Amino acid sequence: MIVFLRVDHCLLHGQVAFSWTQYVGADCILIANDSVPNDDLRKTTIKMAKPPAVKLVIKNIADSIEAIKSGVTDKYKLFIVVESVADAYRLARELPDIKSINLGGTKVREGSQNIAKAINLLADEMTQLRELAAGGVEIEIRLVPNDRKQLFA
Repeated sequence: MIVFLRVDHCLLHGQVAFSWTQYVGADCILIANDSVPNDDLRKTTIKMAKPPAVKLVIKNIADSIEAIKSGVTDKYKLFIVVESVADAYRLARELPDIKSINLGGTKVREGSQNIAKAINLLADEMTQLRELAAGGVEIEIRLVPNDRKQLFA
């Protein structure tokens, strides 16, 4: 069961690993990203940030979608972390169980617009988020669980 989907350009770090994992009650973290599975250094740093007693799985986006659709993840309270809005969009389009996306950190890029603290979006990302929101997916902006939830509009 998917309990949370977060967009964070840093993927797994202390704030995500401990604060959010505990807050959402996850027992498995899925890092869904097309480059990390082939990057030993990034995989190692992500594994170091994993909280004890929580399973960590690192898969590319297509394999993540396939695993979730197959039901193999149903036994877990699954916390999915992606690096980009584009990755969250792909997952949400393929997986109707995703009802909410948390925007937790997107870095400044050429052409991006700062819409909230640590949230910088390109025009196409805003279009993707608006499309998901129009389809009933809640898009929330919140860096840490104690922050006030702000909805993307």
